[in-house]
Amino acid sequence: MAVGFKTQPVLSSEPVPRNSRRRVQQPLLLAVVLACGVLLGANPFRPSSQNPDGTARGYLKFKEILSYVDRDYVDSVDAEALSDYAIGRMLERLDPHSVFIPAKQQQQASAFLQSDFDGVGVEFNIFRDTVTVVAPLSGGPAEQSGLQPGDRILAINNERVSGKQLTTEQVFGKLRGPRGSKVLLQLLRRGQAKPLNVMLTRNRIPNNSVDVAYLLDAQTGYIKISRFASGTYDEFKQVLGDLRRQGMTSLVLDLRGNPGGYLDRATKLADEFIGGTRKIVYTDGKGDQYDTQTYSRVLGEFEEGPLVVLVDEGSASAAEVVAGALQDHDRALVVGRRTFGKGLVQQPIALNDGSELRLTIARYYTPSGRSIQKSYSQGLAAYEQDLQNRLRHGELFHADSIHFADSLRYQTVHGRTVYGGGGIMPDLFVPRDSSAYSAYYTRLQSHNLVREYAINYFQSHRTELEALRPEQFLSTFRISDGQLQELAEIAARDGMPANPTHLRRCANLLRNQLKAYIARSAYGKPTYYAVLKEQDAELKHALQAVADGSANPMQKLSMK
Repeated sequence: MAVGFKTQPVLSSEPVPRNSRRRVQQPLLLAVVLACGVLLGANPFRPSSQNPDGTARGYLKFKEILSYVDRDYVDSVDAEALSDYAIGRMLERLDPHSVFIPAKQQQQASAFLQSDFDGVGVEFNIFRDTVTVVAPLSGGPAEQSGLQPGDRILAINNERVSGKQLTTEQVFGKLRGPRGSKVLLQLLRRGQAKPLNVMLTRNRIPNNSVDVAYLLDAQTGYIKISRFASGTYDEFKQVLGDLRRQGMTSLVLDLRGNPGGYLDRATKLADEFIGGTRKIVYTDGKGDQYDTQTYSRVLGEFEEGPLVVLVDEGSASAAEVVAGALQDHDRALVVGRRTFGKGLVQQPIALNDGSELRLTIARYYTPSGRSIQKSYSQGLAAYEQDLQNRLRHGELFHADSIHFADSLRYQTVHGRTVYGGGGIMPDLFVPRDSSAYSAYYTRLQSHNLVREYAINYFQSHRTELEALRPEQFLSTFRISDGQLQELAEIAARDGMPANPTHLRRCANLLRNQLKAYIARSAYGKPTYYAVLKEQDAELKHALQAVADGSANPMQKLSMK
């Protein structure tokens, strides 16, 4: 995990939950989605109402009750905290994505969508109550001060953090700070008997949302975008141009796990692929104040050529806008699994005390008229269980488990059938690897044992790993049966006994993840992703689609 929400894809950053009561219950993916999908613009709200009498009565009633509680309740109360709680519960009655962010959490929530942040520039994880460096960020204070993967942070500004069961949020709070301020870290490094004291000066750190961009082969580019943040479009334009200059003629755009973000960044990115003046997305709100239609308007850099968009159940909001627009215009082949289904537009409204209301003001629709938003008529609890229900019902593994009513049938520009009713259904369904859902594999991940084993392996074999070029590592390095058995023995000591069947079922996935995590520490993100490609079923289907011509639906249709 990186300070200030700079994340590597296999780690997740937690935005502000709707209220503390739901922090533990809320799935991490949904929590991220709740913080994203915002419409950027000036605050048009004024203290007015379509029903001023009803608003006034409700306000006076709440004020009266809160005053009585504050004055007469048997115990002392925090009136402001009670008010925040009541607001959160009120918004739950509206929809799953209208959210109130208290002032003390607003900065954290906003950081997720910013293009940079003030910090020390280090990705970290927490292994057995110890904050451990995964990688210092290139050019940041941590790298310049010599921090290394595997360094264990014992104390921050003389306050002990090791063994204290701190949350990631709490560590963020201790490491972040204004540019130019200093922070003292006490580190324990493998091979050194005594802790090291390192003084770092916080600086501005890029918070990139384009995780990686490189050529998969001589002509096929790959770009992974983690979210649509303030700098996403500029980052994308730069890497797209770089790939074009390297000879790219086809592209795989990876939006898996992308929870959304700023709508205008997403539509500008889609415009790079769609020629002419064509509708990308429209929104429909109360009256016409928030009704918008967004069209392609610039000469894009990749308006022709095979294009595949990878999506999954973690792709939401602005990511769904991009996938839906490219699918409706037959510009790309969408590969993966049905997306999350968040099609509500939030307007951020700054409140006087520094808190923020993100209020749903409209719904997204794809060019063909499909609503992206899935139903929330059964209430918030049922809505939050949707992804678990998809897993339980087999939707993540079998395309024929997904059923659409005829009323949800729509047509693309060239007559292909697509479906609405919640999320974007891919053109080519790719099931999840069932071994990822075994109880044994899930417990290994939840206990962080795979990442911990990888970082310890890197530390023990650093010299020999650094003697290899990344290309040599990719072609020659293997995780042996003995190393898998060693991981299983560590897990057994941690209360997870395994039998050969458990280990055999997820062995290939574990080999790939261990190799990737070791590559991340030794060589950086490009090699990390190159390793993951070896077991990436969706990416393999994408490359096959490029090879057989189905990655260009418009061209394929014209040939019929």
